[in-house]
Amino acid sequence: MSHDKTALVTGGAGFIGSNLVDALVTRHWHVKVIDNLATGRLANLKDHLSTGTVKFFQVDLKDFDRILEPVSDADLVFHFAGNPEVRLSTTEPRIHFQENVAATFNLLEAIRQRSRARKLIFASTSAVYGEPKEAKSTEESALNPVSVYGASKVCCEAFMQTYARLYGIGSACLRFANIIGFRMKYGVLWDFAHKLLRNRNELEVLGDGKQVRSYLDVSDAIKAVLTVADNPRGEFEAYNVGNKDSLSVDEVAGLVTSAIGSMPRRVYTPVLGGVGWLGDIKRIAMSTAKLEELGFTATMTSAQAVIHAFECILSELRPS
Repeated sequence: MSHDKTALVTGGAGFIGSNLVDALVTRHWHVKVIDNLATGRLANLKDHLSTGTVKFFQVDLKDFDRILEPVSDADLVFHFAGNPEVRLSTTEPRIHFQENVAATFNLLEAIRQRSRARKLIFASTSAVYGEPKEAKSTEESALNPVSVYGASKVCCEAFMQTYARLYGIGSACLRFANIIGFRMKYGVLWDFAHKLLRNRNELEVLGDGKQVRSYLDVSDAIKAVLTVADNPRGEFEAYNVGNKDSLSVDEVAGLVTSAIGSMPRRVYTPVLGGVGWLGDIKRIAMSTAKLEELGFTATMTSAQAVIHAFECILSELRPS
């Protein structure tokens, strides 16, 4: 990756996006960030903003006219903006259409009309597969989402594939497993931490505890992003980004309760099929062989990533 070019990061003040910004600055890229600060925080970028190494635009991607200028001189676009709350997509589906699908369409149009960039790297999700039919989903597996969130990401991928063919704007879609770690503000670990700090004697578990996930530390996720950026392939590529191993929610609960030295009674709240909410997936298992062919290897197991992420959350939530 050249050190003399400009990267645009949408959602760059958010959890994964701000960690990516850190890595790009380390690589001496010129970095521009677009974020509407709905879930992102300027505090995640404070060091870069104070030194002027990052240029920030508080802009909503749904406001097409305002994204034309920051997009114009980008050489490479990392699209990490969007609403990450899967549960919310069931009760408020319009939000995910607007924040994921409409926003992505606007970004693609802005790139087509104004930008010299001909490469886009997109934060997609393992939720595009729905309940997997195979032991592990590959990038060639059928896309069969069971949540509006997953469906919105499938729509985004379809637009990117079409823009690649029609307009030469290549895309790499990174189908993330559960990414956890420094600066995260949502998900099962965030939920467990809040509950345990309120009451160490009881822990509510959404679902029956048998839901299975792969967990990847955000530092490894950023390593995967940069590996893909360093190895451009065809006009449209998808990559599964996760860990080789996995954990049940019960196993995650065991790890975090051990970390705080507590053995609370677990209260389960399963809905149909034992999941935590409508649109939740019982088992997520993906093959990461395609990404590994580019040289990627995770530095932490799922369990190590969970423990590290939980420590990061506790350090922020506990009074200093």
